[in-house]
Amino acid sequence: MKFRFSILLLAFTAIISVKAQLPNIILGRPTDTSITASVLFDKSTEWYVEYGSSPGVYGSTSKTVKAEPGIPFELDITGLQPNSRYYYRIQYNTGNAGYSQTPEYTFHTQRVKGSTFKFTIEADEHLYDKKGVRSLYQICLANQAAEKPDFMLSLGDTFGDDHNPFDITSKELQDLHLDYRPFLGNITHSIPFYFCLGNHEGEMDYYLLKNPGANLAVWGTLWRKFYYPNPYPNSFYSGNTNEEAYGIGTPENYYSWTWGDALFVVLDVYRDQCDTSAKPQNWNWTLGYPQYSWLKKTLEESTSKYKFVFAHHVRGQGRGAITNAKYFEWGGMDSKGGNQFDKYRPNWGKPIHQLFVDNGVNIFFQGHDHLFAHEVLDGVTYQECPMPSDSTYEIGKLANADAYTSDTLGGSGHLTVTVSPQGVKVDFVTAYLPADTAIAGPHNRDIAFSYTVQSATGIQEETPTKEIAEMSFYDKSIQISNEYSNDETTMTLINTLGNHIAHINGSIMNTESIASGHYMLVIKSSTGTVSKPICIIH
Repeated sequence: MKFRFSILLLAFTAIISVKAQLPNIILGRPTDTSITASVLFDKSTEWYVEYGSSPGVYGSTSKTVKAEPGIPFELDITGLQPNSRYYYRIQYNTGNAGYSQTPEYTFHTQRVKGSTFKFTIEADEHLYDKKGVRSLYQICLANQAAEKPDFMLSLGDTFGDDHNPFDITSKELQDLHLDYRPFLGNITHSIPFYFCLGNHEGEMDYYLLKNPGANLAVWGTLWRKFYYPNPYPNSFYSGNTNEEAYGIGTPENYYSWTWGDALFVVLDVYRDQCDTSAKPQNWNWTLGYPQYSWLKKTLEESTSKYKFVFAHHVRGQGRGAITNAKYFEWGGMDSKGGNQFDKYRPNWGKPIHQLFVDNGVNIFFQGHDHLFAHEVLDGVTYQECPMPSDSTYEIGKLANADAYTSDTLGGSGHLTVTVSPQGVKVDFVTAYLPADTAIAGPHNRDIAFSYTVQSATGIQEETPTKEIAEMSFYDKSIQISNEYSNDETTMTLINTLGNHIAHINGSIMNTESIASGHYMLVIKSSTGTVSKPICIIH
Protein backbone atom coordinates (compact mmCIF):
# COMPACT_ATOMS: atom_id res chain seq x y z
CA MET A 1 0.00 0.00 0.00
CA LYS A 2 1.11 3.52 -0.63
CA PHE A 3 -0.29 7.00 -0.91
CA ARG A 4 1.59 8.70 -3.70
CA PHE A 5 1.99 12.43 -4.10
CA SER A 6 1.34 13.35 -0.45
CA ILE A 7 3.82 16.20 -0.78
CA LEU A 8 2.29 17.23 -4.09
CA LEU A 9 -1.05 17.84 -2.39
CA LEU A 10 0.39 20.72 -0.39
CA ALA A 11 0.69 22.66 -3.64
CA PHE A 12 -2.92 22.12 -4.63
CA THR A 13 -5.59 23.48 -2.34
CA ALA A 14 -8.79 22.95 -4.34
CA ILE A 15 -10.03 19.36 -4.33
CA ILE A 16 -13.16 18.38 -6.19
CA SER A 17 -15.55 15.74 -4.88
CA VAL A 18 -16.85 12.96 -7.09
CA LYS A 19 -20.55 12.67 -6.38
CA ALA A 20 -21.10 8.96 -6.04
CA GLN A 21 -22.24 6.63 -3.28
CA LEU A 22 -19.94 3.81 -4.33
CA PRO A 23 -16.19 4.38 -4.46
CA ASN A 24 -14.75 5.28 -7.83
CA ILE A 25 -12.09 2.68 -8.72
CA ILE A 26 -9.44 2.82 -11.43
CA LEU A 27 -7.36 -0.37 -11.63
CA GLY A 28 -3.89 -0.02 -13.12
CA ARG A 29 -0.41 -1.49 -13.35
CA PRO A 30 -1.39 -5.17 -13.31
CA THR A 31 1.60 -7.51 -13.06
CA ASP A 32 2.13 -11.22 -12.49
CA THR A 33 1.74 -10.84 -8.71
CA SER A 34 0.12 -7.44 -8.04
CA ILE A 35 -2.29 -4.74 -9.11
CA THR A 36 -2.87 -1.09 -8.11
CA ALA A 37 -6.31 0.26 -7.23
CA SER A 38 -6.82 4.03 -7.22
CA VAL A 39 -9.86 4.45 -4.97
CA LEU A 40 -11.76 7.72 -4.62
CA PHE A 41 -14.56 8.53 -2.15
CA ASP A 42 -16.63 11.71 -1.94
CA LYS A 43 -16.48 11.83 1.87
CA SER A 44 -14.21 10.72 4.69
CA THR A 45 -14.30 6.94 4.71
CA GLU A 46 -12.60 3.97 6.33
CA TRP A 47 -12.22 1.10 3.91
CA TYR A 48 -10.36 -2.08 3.06
CA VAL A 49 -10.28 -4.64 0.25
CA GLU A 50 -11.12 -8.30 0.66
CA TYR A 51 -10.18 -10.63 -2.19
CA GLY A 52 -9.72 -14.22 -3.26
CA SER A 53 -9.43 -16.53 -6.27
CA SER A 54 -13.03 -17.80 -6.18
CA PRO A 55 -16.27 -15.82 -6.54
CA GLY A 56 -17.67 -14.83 -3.16
CA VAL A 57 -14.76 -16.33 -1.24
CA TYR A 58 -12.38 -13.72 0.15
CA GLY A 59 -9.47 -15.28 1.98
CA SER A 60 -7.30 -12.16 2.08
CA THR A 61 -7.82 -8.58 3.23
CA SER A 62 -5.83 -5.39 2.96
CA LYS A 63 -5.04 -3.03 5.81
CA THR A 64 -7.82 -0.59 6.70
CA VAL A 65 -7.30 2.78 4.99
CA LYS A 66 -8.59 6.22 5.94
CA ALA A 67 -9.72 8.08 2.81
CA GLU A 68 -9.99 11.84 2.58
CA PRO A 69 -12.87 13.20 0.48
CA GLY A 70 -11.99 13.76 -3.16
CA ILE A 71 -8.43 12.45 -2.80
CA PRO A 72 -7.61 9.14 -4.53
CA PHE A 73 -5.69 6.57 -2.52
CA GLU A 74 -3.48 4.13 -4.44
CA LEU A 75 -3.57 0.70 -2.86
CA ASP A 76 -1.11 -1.93 -4.10
CA ILE A 77 -2.48 -5.45 -3.71
CA THR A 78 0.55 -7.74 -3.72
CA GLY A 79 1.41 -11.40 -3.23
CA LEU A 80 -0.99 -12.59 -5.92
CA GLN A 81 -0.59 -15.73 -8.03
CA PRO A 82 0.39 -15.36 -11.71
CA ASN A 83 -2.07 -16.26 -14.46
CA SER A 84 -5.00 -16.14 -12.05
CA ARG A 85 -8.39 -14.45 -11.88
CA TYR A 86 -9.17 -12.67 -8.64
CA TYR A 87 -12.46 -11.50 -7.18
CA TYR A 88 -12.72 -8.62 -4.73
CA ARG A 89 -14.98 -6.13 -3.06
CA ILE A 90 -14.42 -3.06 -0.91
CA GLN A 91 -15.83 -2.82 2.59
CA TYR A 92 -16.31 0.85 3.48
CA ASN A 93 -17.64 2.85 6.40
CA THR A 94 -18.62 6.50 6.07
CA GLY A 95 -19.33 6.71 9.80
CA ASN A 96 -23.11 6.65 9.56
CA ALA A 97 -24.40 3.10 9.60
CA GLY A 98 -21.46 0.73 9.76
CA TYR A 99 -19.77 -0.98 6.85
CA SER A 100 -21.25 -1.32 3.39
CA GLN A 101 -19.95 -3.47 0.53
CA THR A 102 -19.40 -2.78 -3.13
CA PRO A 103 -20.51 -5.36 -5.67
CA GLU A 104 -17.98 -8.06 -6.44
CA TYR A 105 -15.38 -6.98 -9.00
CA THR A 106 -12.66 -8.94 -10.74
CA PHE A 107 -9.26 -8.76 -12.49
CA HIS A 108 -6.65 -11.10 -13.96
CA THR A 109 -2.93 -11.25 -13.30
CA GLN A 110 -0.38 -11.64 -16.12
CA ARG A 111 -1.24 -14.41 -18.56
CA VAL A 112 1.32 -17.11 -19.35
CA LYS A 113 2.50 -17.92 -22.86
CA GLY A 114 -0.02 -19.88 -24.85
CA SER A 115 -3.03 -18.17 -23.21
CA THR A 116 -6.00 -16.69 -25.01
CA PHE A 117 -7.14 -13.25 -23.85
CA LYS A 118 -8.72 -9.98 -25.02
CA PHE A 119 -7.89 -6.32 -24.66
CA THR A 120 -9.70 -3.23 -25.93
CA ILE A 121 -8.57 0.11 -27.35
CA GLU A 122 -10.27 3.48 -27.56
CA ALA A 123 -8.92 6.83 -28.72
CA ASP A 124 -9.91 10.50 -28.92
CA GLU A 125 -12.75 10.62 -26.43
CA HIS A 126 -12.84 14.46 -26.73
CA LEU A 127 -15.48 15.05 -24.07
CA TYR A 128 -13.69 18.25 -23.10
CA ASP A 129 -14.43 20.08 -26.37
CA LYS A 130 -17.89 18.60 -27.08
CA LYS A 131 -16.80 16.63 -30.14
CA GLY A 132 -17.43 13.65 -27.92
CA VAL A 133 -20.97 12.90 -26.77
CA ARG A 134 -21.11 11.60 -23.21
CA SER A 135 -24.13 9.33 -23.60
CA LEU A 136 -22.53 7.59 -26.58
CA TYR A 137 -19.22 7.26 -24.73
CA GLN A 138 -21.04 5.48 -21.91
CA ILE A 139 -22.44 3.03 -24.46
CA CYS A 140 -18.97 2.39 -25.86
CA LEU A 141 -17.59 1.75 -22.37
CA ALA A 142 -20.43 -0.70 -21.67
CA ASN A 143 -19.63 -2.45 -24.94
CA GLN A 144 -16.03 -2.84 -23.84
CA ALA A 145 -17.09 -4.22 -20.47
CA ALA A 146 -19.22 -6.81 -22.27
CA GLU A 147 -16.07 -8.12 -23.97
CA LYS A 148 -14.52 -8.94 -20.54
CA PRO A 149 -11.03 -7.84 -21.59
CA ASP A 150 -7.96 -8.27 -19.39
CA PHE A 151 -7.29 -4.52 -19.77
CA MET A 152 -8.05 -1.47 -21.93
CA LEU A 153 -5.93 1.27 -23.48
CA SER A 154 -6.79 4.85 -24.37
CA LEU A 155 -4.62 6.42 -27.07
CA GLY A 156 -5.03 10.01 -25.94
CA ASP A 157 -6.87 13.28 -26.48
CA THR A 158 -8.74 12.20 -23.40
CA PHE A 159 -8.06 14.47 -20.43
CA GLY A 160 -6.30 17.51 -21.79
CA ASP A 161 -7.31 20.63 -23.58
CA ASP A 162 -4.52 22.66 -25.18
CA HIS A 163 -6.81 25.04 -27.06
CA ASN A 164 -5.90 27.81 -24.61
CA PRO A 165 -2.46 26.56 -23.55
CA PHE A 166 -0.93 29.69 -22.02
CA ASP A 167 -3.93 30.81 -19.97
CA ILE A 168 -5.16 27.44 -18.66
CA THR A 169 -4.82 26.99 -14.90
CA SER A 170 -3.92 24.08 -12.68
CA LYS A 171 -7.49 24.06 -11.35
CA GLU A 172 -8.91 23.79 -14.87
CA LEU A 173 -6.58 20.88 -15.64
CA GLN A 174 -7.60 19.19 -12.41
CA ASP A 175 -11.23 19.47 -13.49
CA LEU A 176 -10.47 18.00 -16.90
CA HIS A 177 -8.68 14.98 -15.48
CA LEU A 178 -11.22 14.36 -12.75
CA ASP A 179 -14.09 14.62 -15.25
CA TYR A 180 -13.33 11.19 -16.74
CA ARG A 181 -13.23 9.21 -13.49
CA PRO A 182 -17.01 8.77 -13.18
CA PHE A 183 -17.12 7.43 -16.77
CA LEU A 184 -14.10 5.16 -16.61
CA GLY A 185 -14.94 4.02 -13.10
CA ASN A 186 -18.05 2.30 -14.47
CA ILE A 187 -15.80 -0.41 -15.94
CA THR A 188 -12.24 0.09 -14.65
CA HIS A 189 -13.11 -1.49 -11.32
CA SER A 190 -12.68 -4.73 -13.28
CA ILE A 191 -10.68 -3.65 -16.36
CA PRO A 192 -7.20 -2.19 -15.70
CA PHE A 193 -6.60 1.05 -17.57
CA TYR A 194 -3.51 2.11 -19.55
CA PHE A 195 -3.05 5.61 -20.94
CA CYS A 196 -1.11 6.89 -23.97
CA LEU A 197 -0.63 10.64 -24.31
CA GLY A 198 -2.30 12.58 -27.12
CA ASN A 199 -1.44 15.98 -28.55
CA HIS A 200 -4.31 17.71 -26.72
CA GLU A 201 -3.00 16.61 -23.33
CA GLY A 202 -0.33 19.23 -23.96
CA GLU A 203 2.35 17.22 -22.15
CA MET A 204 5.03 18.10 -24.68
CA ASP A 205 8.47 19.67 -24.53
CA TYR A 206 7.25 22.86 -26.16
CA TYR A 207 4.95 23.65 -23.22
CA LEU A 208 7.33 22.26 -20.59
CA LEU A 209 9.79 25.00 -21.56
CA LYS A 210 7.26 27.82 -21.16
CA ASN A 211 7.14 29.47 -17.73
CA PRO A 212 9.04 26.54 -16.18
CA GLY A 213 7.28 24.80 -13.32
CA ALA A 214 3.91 26.46 -13.86
CA ASN A 215 2.53 25.50 -17.25
CA LEU A 216 0.11 23.26 -19.10
CA ALA A 217 2.57 20.35 -19.41
CA VAL A 218 3.67 20.31 -15.75
CA TRP A 219 0.17 20.68 -14.31
CA GLY A 220 -1.26 18.17 -16.80
CA THR A 221 1.37 15.59 -15.85
CA LEU A 222 0.87 16.07 -12.12
CA TRP A 223 -2.91 15.76 -12.27
CA ARG A 224 -2.76 12.78 -14.64
CA LYS A 225 -0.45 10.95 -12.25
CA PHE A 226 -2.60 12.02 -9.32
CA TYR A 227 -5.79 10.47 -10.70
CA TYR A 228 -4.61 7.64 -12.98
CA PRO A 229 -2.03 4.94 -12.09
CA ASN A 230 0.06 4.45 -15.24
CA PRO A 231 3.09 2.10 -15.25
CA TYR A 232 6.55 3.21 -14.17
CA PRO A 233 9.80 1.21 -14.57
CA ASN A 234 10.17 -1.73 -12.19
CA SER A 235 10.83 -5.46 -12.42
CA PHE A 236 7.67 -5.95 -14.54
CA TYR A 237 7.42 -2.76 -16.63
CA SER A 238 10.17 -1.15 -18.68
CA GLY A 239 9.95 2.54 -19.47
CA ASN A 240 11.14 6.09 -18.99
CA THR A 241 13.54 6.25 -16.03
CA ASN A 242 14.19 9.99 -16.37
CA GLU A 243 13.23 11.91 -13.22
CA GLU A 244 11.67 15.28 -14.04
CA ALA A 245 11.55 18.38 -11.86
CA TYR A 246 8.64 20.22 -10.21
CA GLY A 247 7.49 17.13 -8.32
CA ILE A 248 6.84 15.09 -11.47
CA GLY A 249 9.38 12.31 -10.94
CA THR A 250 9.17 9.67 -13.65
CA PRO A 251 6.47 10.95 -16.03
CA GLU A 252 4.95 7.51 -16.75
CA ASN A 253 4.69 8.46 -20.42
CA TYR A 254 6.22 5.49 -22.28
CA TYR A 255 6.45 1.91 -21.13
CA SER A 256 6.31 -1.76 -22.15
CA TRP A 257 5.29 -5.12 -20.73
CA THR A 258 4.51 -8.67 -21.83
CA TRP A 259 1.21 -10.48 -21.41
CA GLY A 260 0.74 -14.01 -22.69
CA ASP A 261 2.34 -14.32 -26.13
CA ALA A 262 2.40 -10.55 -26.73
CA LEU A 263 4.74 -7.62 -26.17
CA PHE A 264 3.02 -4.27 -25.59
CA VAL A 265 4.93 -1.03 -26.24
CA VAL A 266 3.35 2.38 -25.55
CA LEU A 267 5.19 5.40 -27.00
CA ASP A 268 5.02 9.09 -26.17
CA VAL A 269 5.54 11.04 -29.39
CA TYR A 270 5.44 14.45 -27.69
CA ARG A 271 7.88 14.42 -24.76
CA ASP A 272 11.51 13.60 -24.05
CA GLN A 273 13.28 15.73 -26.69
CA CYS A 274 10.34 15.36 -29.12
CA ASP A 275 8.43 18.60 -29.53
CA THR A 276 10.48 21.73 -28.93
CA SER A 277 8.13 23.63 -31.26
CA ALA A 278 4.35 23.54 -31.18
CA LYS A 279 4.03 21.42 -34.34
CA PRO A 280 7.45 20.19 -35.48
CA GLN A 281 7.60 19.08 -39.10
CA ASN A 282 9.70 16.66 -41.11
CA TRP A 283 13.12 16.01 -39.56
CA ASN A 284 12.42 18.49 -36.76
CA TRP A 285 10.19 15.91 -35.09
CA THR A 286 11.85 13.10 -33.12
CA LEU A 287 11.12 10.49 -30.49
CA GLY A 288 14.32 11.68 -28.88
CA TYR A 289 17.31 9.39 -28.70
CA PRO A 290 16.59 8.09 -25.16
CA GLN A 291 13.13 6.85 -26.16
CA TYR A 292 14.32 5.62 -29.56
CA SER A 293 17.15 3.58 -28.04
CA TRP A 294 14.76 2.18 -25.41
CA LEU A 295 12.30 1.19 -28.17
CA LYS A 296 15.08 -0.45 -30.19
CA LYS A 297 16.35 -2.42 -27.20
CA THR A 298 12.83 -3.43 -26.17
CA LEU A 299 11.94 -4.78 -29.62
CA GLU A 300 15.28 -6.48 -30.22
CA GLU A 301 15.34 -8.26 -26.86
CA SER A 302 11.72 -9.44 -26.97
CA THR A 303 11.04 -13.09 -27.75
CA SER A 304 7.26 -12.61 -27.80
CA LYS A 305 5.31 -14.22 -30.63
CA TYR A 306 3.30 -11.04 -31.20
CA LYS A 307 4.40 -7.43 -30.86
CA PHE A 308 2.06 -4.43 -30.60
CA VAL A 309 3.12 -0.77 -30.54
CA PHE A 310 0.79 2.09 -29.54
CA ALA A 311 1.05 5.87 -29.98
CA HIS A 312 -1.39 8.70 -30.47
CA HIS A 313 -0.19 9.19 -34.03
CA VAL A 314 2.73 8.60 -36.38
CA ARG A 315 5.13 11.47 -35.62
CA GLY A 316 2.51 13.11 -33.39
CA GLN A 317 0.88 15.45 -35.92
CA GLY A 318 -0.51 15.42 -39.45
CA ARG A 319 -2.99 12.92 -40.83
CA GLY A 320 -2.75 9.39 -42.13
CA ALA A 321 -0.51 6.44 -41.27
CA ILE A 322 1.54 4.75 -43.98
CA THR A 323 1.60 7.98 -45.96
CA ASN A 324 3.71 9.29 -43.05
CA ALA A 325 5.48 6.07 -42.14
CA LYS A 326 7.82 6.16 -45.14
CA TYR A 327 9.33 9.53 -44.31
CA PHE A 328 11.79 11.30 -42.00
CA GLU A 329 12.62 9.67 -38.68
CA TRP A 330 9.80 7.17 -38.97
CA GLY A 331 10.70 5.88 -42.45
CA GLY A 332 14.02 7.47 -43.41
CA MET A 333 13.05 9.15 -46.68
CA ASP A 334 13.05 12.89 -47.20
CA SER A 335 10.27 14.73 -49.02
CA LYS A 336 11.97 14.10 -52.39
CA GLY A 337 12.21 10.35 -51.85
CA GLY A 338 15.89 9.95 -50.97
CA ASN A 339 16.99 8.12 -47.83
CA GLN A 340 18.51 10.71 -45.51
CA PHE A 341 18.26 8.86 -42.18
CA ASP A 342 22.00 8.55 -41.53
CA LYS A 343 22.46 12.24 -42.31
CA TYR A 344 19.79 13.48 -39.91
CA ARG A 345 20.07 10.71 -37.30
CA PRO A 346 23.78 9.80 -37.34
CA ASN A 347 24.66 6.60 -35.47
CA TRP A 348 21.05 5.73 -34.71
CA GLY A 349 21.03 2.76 -37.08
CA LYS A 350 17.61 2.52 -38.75
CA PRO A 351 14.25 4.32 -38.99
CA ILE A 352 11.38 3.43 -36.68
CA HIS A 353 9.39 1.60 -39.35
CA GLN A 354 12.41 -0.54 -40.20
CA LEU A 355 12.73 -1.42 -36.50
CA PHE A 356 9.14 -2.67 -36.74
CA VAL A 357 9.84 -4.74 -39.85
CA ASP A 358 13.11 -6.24 -38.62
CA ASN A 359 11.70 -7.17 -35.22
CA GLY A 360 8.35 -8.59 -36.25
CA VAL A 361 5.99 -5.88 -35.02
CA ASN A 362 2.53 -7.04 -36.01
CA ILE A 363 0.36 -3.98 -35.47
CA PHE A 364 0.97 -0.30 -34.80
CA PHE A 365 -2.17 1.20 -33.25
CA GLN A 366 -2.82 4.94 -33.39
CA GLY A 367 -5.63 7.47 -32.91
CA HIS A 368 -5.80 11.20 -33.73
CA ASP A 369 -7.75 10.96 -37.00
CA HIS A 370 -11.15 9.95 -35.56
CA LEU A 371 -12.00 7.10 -37.94
CA PHE A 372 -11.32 3.43 -38.54
CA ALA A 373 -8.57 2.80 -41.09
CA HIS A 374 -6.61 -0.36 -41.73
CA GLU A 375 -3.41 -0.37 -43.82
CA VAL A 376 -0.42 -2.68 -44.27
CA LEU A 377 3.14 -1.59 -45.11
CA ASP A 378 5.95 -4.15 -45.47
CA GLY A 379 3.95 -6.68 -43.46
CA VAL A 380 3.28 -4.25 -40.58
CA THR A 381 -0.37 -3.33 -39.97
CA TYR A 382 -1.03 0.34 -39.30
CA GLN A 383 -4.35 0.52 -37.49
CA GLU A 384 -6.18 3.81 -36.93
CA CYS A 385 -8.72 3.64 -34.07
CA PRO A 386 -12.22 5.15 -34.26
CA MET A 387 -13.65 7.65 -31.79
CA PRO A 388 -15.75 6.09 -29.02
CA SER A 389 -18.09 9.07 -28.75
CA ASP A 390 -18.85 10.58 -32.18
CA SER A 391 -22.64 10.77 -32.49
CA THR A 392 -22.42 11.95 -36.12
CA TYR A 393 -20.47 8.76 -36.91
CA GLU A 394 -18.67 10.67 -39.67
CA ILE A 395 -16.32 13.31 -38.17
CA GLY A 396 -13.11 11.51 -39.04
CA LYS A 397 -14.33 9.86 -42.23
CA LEU A 398 -15.33 13.17 -43.76
CA ALA A 399 -12.24 15.07 -42.65
CA ASN A 400 -9.39 12.56 -42.83
CA ALA A 401 -10.23 9.49 -44.93
CA ASP A 402 -8.30 10.85 -47.91
CA ALA A 403 -5.08 10.59 -45.86
CA TYR A 404 -5.40 6.78 -45.88
CA THR A 405 -4.88 4.27 -48.65
CA SER A 406 -7.38 1.51 -47.82
CA ASP A 407 -10.15 0.22 -45.56
CA THR A 408 -11.54 3.47 -44.14
CA LEU A 409 -14.83 3.48 -42.25
CA GLY A 410 -16.81 6.03 -40.31
CA GLY A 411 -18.65 5.14 -37.17
CA SER A 412 -18.08 5.26 -33.45
CA GLY A 413 -16.78 2.47 -31.26
CA HIS A 414 -13.69 0.65 -30.05
CA LEU A 415 -11.31 -2.10 -31.10
CA THR A 416 -11.33 -5.51 -29.46
CA VAL A 417 -8.14 -7.53 -29.93
CA THR A 418 -8.17 -11.26 -29.21
CA VAL A 419 -4.75 -12.87 -28.78
CA SER A 420 -4.45 -16.65 -29.03
CA PRO A 421 -1.75 -19.15 -29.99
CA GLN A 422 -3.44 -19.43 -33.41
CA GLY A 423 -3.33 -15.71 -34.21
CA VAL A 424 -4.50 -12.22 -33.38
CA LYS A 425 -8.01 -11.08 -34.30
CA VAL A 426 -8.92 -7.37 -34.46
CA ASP A 427 -12.58 -6.33 -34.47
CA PHE A 428 -14.05 -2.86 -34.92
CA VAL A 429 -17.00 -2.98 -32.51
CA THR A 430 -19.46 -0.18 -33.25
CA ALA A 431 -21.34 1.97 -30.74
CA TYR A 432 -24.69 3.58 -31.57
CA LEU A 433 -27.17 5.72 -29.71
CA PRO A 434 -30.53 3.93 -29.34
CA ALA A 435 -32.33 6.45 -31.57
CA ASP A 436 -29.96 5.63 -34.42
CA THR A 437 -30.72 1.90 -34.35
CA ALA A 438 -34.47 1.95 -33.77
CA ILE A 439 -35.78 1.50 -37.31
CA ALA A 440 -34.02 -0.72 -39.88
CA GLY A 441 -30.69 0.55 -38.64
CA PRO A 442 -27.44 -1.02 -37.53
CA HIS A 443 -27.13 -2.70 -34.17
CA ASN A 444 -25.02 -1.61 -31.26
CA ARG A 445 -21.96 -3.87 -30.99
CA ASP A 446 -22.02 -4.76 -34.71
CA ILE A 447 -18.62 -5.87 -36.02
CA ALA A 448 -17.96 -3.38 -38.81
CA PHE A 449 -14.56 -4.76 -39.84
CA SER A 450 -12.47 -7.72 -38.78
CA TYR A 451 -9.08 -9.19 -39.69
CA THR A 452 -6.51 -11.59 -38.31
CA VAL A 453 -2.74 -11.62 -38.01
CA GLN A 454 -1.40 -15.12 -38.20
CA SER A 455 2.17 -14.85 -36.94
CA ALA A 456 4.90 -12.49 -35.80
CA THR A 457 6.05 -12.18 -39.41
CA GLY A 458 3.06 -9.92 -40.02
CA ILE A 459 1.39 -12.20 -42.62
CA GLN A 460 -2.25 -11.17 -42.85
CA GLU A 461 -5.44 -13.04 -43.50
CA GLU A 462 -7.95 -10.24 -43.91
CA THR A 463 -11.65 -10.91 -43.49
CA PRO A 464 -13.52 -7.60 -43.73
CA THR A 465 -17.19 -7.90 -42.93
CA LYS A 466 -20.04 -6.57 -45.04
CA GLU A 467 -21.92 -4.87 -42.22
CA ILE A 468 -21.10 -1.40 -43.54
CA ALA A 469 -21.07 -0.64 -47.26
CA GLU A 470 -18.38 1.63 -48.64
CA MET A 471 -19.88 4.63 -50.36
CA SER A 472 -19.26 8.08 -51.73
CA PHE A 473 -21.62 10.84 -50.78
CA TYR A 474 -21.84 14.48 -51.74
CA ASP A 475 -24.14 17.39 -51.21
CA LYS A 476 -26.17 16.37 -54.29
CA SER A 477 -26.06 12.57 -54.37
CA ILE A 478 -25.06 9.34 -52.68
CA GLN A 479 -23.42 6.69 -54.82
CA ILE A 480 -22.78 3.07 -53.81
CA SER A 481 -19.41 1.90 -55.06
CA ASN A 482 -18.95 -1.70 -53.91
CA GLU A 483 -20.40 -5.16 -54.56
CA TYR A 484 -23.88 -4.00 -53.50
CA SER A 485 -24.11 -1.98 -56.70
CA ASN A 486 -25.89 -4.27 -59.18
CA ASP A 487 -29.11 -4.57 -61.15
CA GLU A 488 -31.16 -5.47 -58.05
CA THR A 489 -29.93 -2.67 -55.76
CA THR A 490 -32.49 -0.58 -53.87
CA MET A 491 -31.73 2.30 -51.53
CA THR A 492 -33.97 3.59 -48.73
CA LEU A 493 -33.24 6.70 -46.70
CA ILE A 494 -34.69 6.83 -43.16
CA ASN A 495 -34.58 9.82 -40.80
CA THR A 496 -33.91 9.68 -37.06
CA LEU A 497 -37.67 9.43 -36.37
CA GLY A 498 -37.92 6.28 -38.45
CA ASN A 499 -39.71 7.91 -41.39
CA HIS A 500 -38.87 6.76 -44.94
CA ILE A 501 -37.62 9.90 -46.69
CA ALA A 502 -36.63 8.47 -50.07
CA HIS A 503 -36.54 5.15 -51.93
CA ILE A 504 -35.04 4.30 -55.30
CA ASN A 505 -34.17 1.30 -57.43
CA GLY A 506 -30.52 1.75 -58.32
CA SER A 507 -27.15 2.71 -56.84
CA ILE A 508 -27.29 6.53 -57.12
CA MET A 509 -29.67 8.61 -55.01
CA ASN A 510 -30.23 12.30 -55.68
CA THR A 511 -30.23 14.25 -52.40
CA GLU A 512 -30.62 17.84 -53.64
CA SER A 513 -34.14 18.11 -52.21
CA ILE A 514 -33.35 16.32 -48.93
CA ALA A 515 -32.60 18.47 -45.89
CA SER A 516 -29.11 18.38 -44.36
CA GLY A 517 -28.91 16.05 -41.38
CA HIS A 518 -28.29 12.52 -40.18
CA TYR A 519 -30.01 9.55 -41.79
CA MET A 520 -29.89 5.78 -42.02
CA LEU A 521 -29.29 4.38 -45.50
CA VAL A 522 -30.59 0.83 -46.06
CA ILE A 523 -29.16 -0.92 -49.11
CA LYS A 524 -30.67 -4.14 -50.46
CA SER A 525 -29.36 -6.22 -53.35
CA SER A 526 -28.96 -9.79 -54.46
CA THR A 527 -25.90 -10.10 -52.20
CA GLY A 528 -27.70 -9.05 -48.98
CA THR A 529 -28.80 -6.07 -46.91
CA VAL A 530 -26.65 -3.51 -45.13
CA SER A 531 -27.39 -0.34 -43.15
CA LYS A 532 -25.18 2.69 -42.67
CA PRO A 533 -25.62 5.98 -40.81
CA ILE A 534 -24.83 8.88 -43.14
CA CYS A 535 -24.72 12.65 -43.05
CA ILE A 536 -26.10 14.86 -45.84
CA ILE A 537 -24.54 18.31 -45.94
CA HIS A 538 -25.51 21.01 -48.46
